[in-house]
Amino acid sequence: MDEPYQISVFAGEGKWVAVCRLDRLISQKMLCTQVTGTDLILIWNEGRAAACERVCPHEQADLSLGHVSAGRLFCPRHAATFDLRDGRISEGWPSRPLRMYPVRIEDDQVWVDAHAINSPEA
Repeated sequence: MDEPYQISVFAGEGKWVAVCRLDRLISQKMLCTQVTGTDLILIWNEGRAAACERVCPHEQADLSLGHVSAGRLFCPRHAATFDLRDGRISEGWPSRPLRMYPVRIEDDQVWVDAHAINSPEA
């Protein structure tokens, strides 16, 4: 896995930040990045991009060491998986959902909403 590509911005209302080229994400399937000091993973799966927190909310494992299959991110430390649409953890695990962040594709770039990353609900 590549070293994180760090991006720092002052996030305001709806502040979108370009984090990588779309072709790079498609070819690598999973990339680490950092936006406004938060470690994220960008994932390409089933024809769509997703952005989520990098650390497992259950056991704090580095989720970039896991794998993705059928729209789910598998934690490398235990058998829990997370739905890449809404972050829900697989049944039976005592954990909050994985934090997911809005992503958009524009001008062959993958953009993440930095405002959502810095929001109190995140």
